[in-house]
Amino acid sequence: MSSATLHRLPLAGVLRLGRPSDIWFKPALSVVAAVAPANLVLLALGRLDLAMYTMAGSLCALYGHNRPYAARARLLAWVVLGMVGGLAVSLLAASLTSDAVVLVTVGAVMAAVQKTVSDATRLGPPGNVVLTFIGSASLFAPQTLGQVPGHVGLALAAGAWAWLVGMAPGLLRPHGPERRATAQALNAAAAYADTRGTADGHTRARAASAAAIHAAWQSLLAAGPRPDRTRRTLEQLLVRAEVALAAPADTDPARLRAWARELRGTGRVPRVEPPRESADELLGIATELAEPRRPLRQRLVPLAPIAARTAIGCALAGYASLALGVGRPYWALVTAASLYQANVTLTWSRGVQRVVGNVLGVLVFALVAPLAHLHPVALVLCCLAFNFGAEALIARNYWLGTVCVTPMALLITEFARAQNPAELITERVADTLVGALVGFAAAVAVTNRRAGDRLELALTTAERARENAARLLAEPHPAPHALESARRSLAAALADLRAMADAASGEWWQRDLPEERVVHAEQSGHRTLAATVRRQGLVPRNQDQDRDRDPVRHRQRDQDRTPGRTTEDMRP
Repeated sequence: MSSATLHRLPLAGVLRLGRPSDIWFKPALSVVAAVAPANLVLLALGRLDLAMYTMAGSLCALYGHNRPYAARARLLAWVVLGMVGGLAVSLLAASLTSDAVVLVTVGAVMAAVQKTVSDATRLGPPGNVVLTFIGSASLFAPQTLGQVPGHVGLALAAGAWAWLVGMAPGLLRPHGPERRATAQALNAAAAYADTRGTADGHTRARAASAAAIHAAWQSLLAAGPRPDRTRRTLEQLLVRAEVALAAPADTDPARLRAWARELRGTGRVPRVEPPRESADELLGIATELAEPRRPLRQRLVPLAPIAARTAIGCALAGYASLALGVGRPYWALVTAASLYQANVTLTWSRGVQRVVGNVLGVLVFALVAPLAHLHPVALVLCCLAFNFGAEALIARNYWLGTVCVTPMALLITEFARAQNPAELITERVADTLVGALVGFAAAVAVTNRRAGDRLELALTTAERARENAARLLAEPHPAPHALESARRSLAAALADLRAMADAASGEWWQRDLPEERVVHAEQSGHRTLAATVRRQGLVPRNQDQDRDRDPVRHRQRDQDRTPGRTTEDMRP
């Protein structure tokens, strides 16, 4: 056992730009559509000082863009309620006390709650950061008790408009999120099929494919228990992606990519030839829908170390900022809250990205401030432009989006009154450095031994799922729906195992990880998946073309299918 497992803190690649998101324009346009009407109305009324409260509701439009519309409606409603609830708590605290230490403490506790709940519910981007930004900033807004209901009402009204903005695309493309998720799964499966299961780097490609397929199934299941014809066809396409994951040598990557391209548009969903036993292959979906989700309390308990890191790190960052005499300690608090990722190594990377993005962002603000000060209309338009830029760029790398987030946040502070740009820039840079240093120190100091426990649990789950599938394979005539359910459960368990292993591998101060056991569980699990695919007859029927190209390999494969062979002997 090792009580102090250390990892190198990476610098290479931390600032590397990735490919833009497939839907980068959707959150970017949505936030502009949500923010602009409220700001323009307030501008016309001469009350831009109230824009911070409407921004609270408008920014809810950033959430849920990867969710099916039925699930998005529920998610956005909860986000609006969470945002407005956090704002109400902050405004009440601000109206009852002016003690900065008390306000920082309240902000730190709120940040920890928001982080924990967003992770437990898998809220998705932008996570807890926007909620924490609004809540922390509101703590230091001058407030009286009588003003609180009106300001909360403004946020609720803007949140209702944001809900409508988020749901509006469903009128034109009601299955858009499910189609995108399925297309991503098909492309990831094609990338793995290109390796034929033997090329260098195929392990990473297989993990990426498994994660994309699992996410696509979750997207389809979130749409509701009664699939229509479109969803049934998407399910059939996902089965093809699963075949590629389990048996890459029997898959045509070009065909998978062609299906993915057709899903990107607005045309009909491509039809696929139903595999053998097609009447039974999707019955496992009903089983998954019938499985009750773990209670929220059980999902919160493993996140206790992350909650402690967030509360302690945010509080200490805020206190340090106060000690330095900075007038806006909530900037340091929000910086610390934005750092915390699945493990210490990822937290370090996020800290580097945050510092670089904020420093460049204040330089952009210095260039834009003279223009924004010309007229309130210019101020509003600049803020909208940075809203759009932040969401358009942040998917490529967090630091790039922060280059726009920083001047936007600084401009919001000027809605009430124009301020000294040099003072704003100095305070923002100071709070960024304080928040990043103190926040990362808290991440290192507060151990997360539960990461190893969660990996052990994921390992046990994956091993049991493999054993269950192997047991069914050993039966002469297993029930088709039972075999399909076992296959789906094993695929989900393997995806979760890889995610837990990646998270635990970057965590400090914990016992040694069972790396060999993880590798063996993944290898044996994927071999069992391949065996279930062949047993179910899901291998595409055009495999005879491959047989002609490589008869020796396919003759051996056919021998592996014969009764009496154990699951461990079967290879994709």
